[in-house]
Amino acid sequence: MAALLLSGCGIPAPAAHSGSASSSLTPALTPGSAGTEAPRGAVALLADGSARQNLPLFRAVTERVWASSHRAEGRAYVDALVKAGFAKSAMQVTNDRSTVGNPAESIQFSVRWKDGQCLVGQVGPATGDPVTVVVAGLPGGKCLIGDTRPITW
Repeated sequence: MAALLLSGCGIPAPAAHSGSASSSLTPALTPGSAGTEAPRGAVALLADGSARQNLPLFRAVTERVWASSHRAEGRAYVDALVKAGFAKSAMQVTNDRSTVGNPAESIQFSVRWKDGQCLVGQVGPATGDPVTVVVAGLPGGKCLIGDTRPITW
């Protein structure tokens, strides 16, 4: 969580979830799917639900991509979240590489939900296990502060 604050994302300290902790809300993931589709199991996108109600799916998708060979690619998280039913137009993602071309120490990605809340994930070597939280959205409709990359694919 400290890495989120230091990275300029300005995320307060709501209830966070570390991927290493067991949760009754996290479904059993289908082996071999590597973030390419929505997780099968106990969670699904709740289009009429709140950001908090959709956190279990957001978390499951994040953990699945983190467990794949694409764990350091922001696009992999965006693509997997889209396949799970989240709107790409409501997403932000930070760069995979630093300004000098090194792999990013952490990647943040978010989905702005209809209720004004944001589902935010952070992954990377500086983060350890994936972190997923729900936080209040920022004025102007954004979730992340600082430089984000265009999602043009």
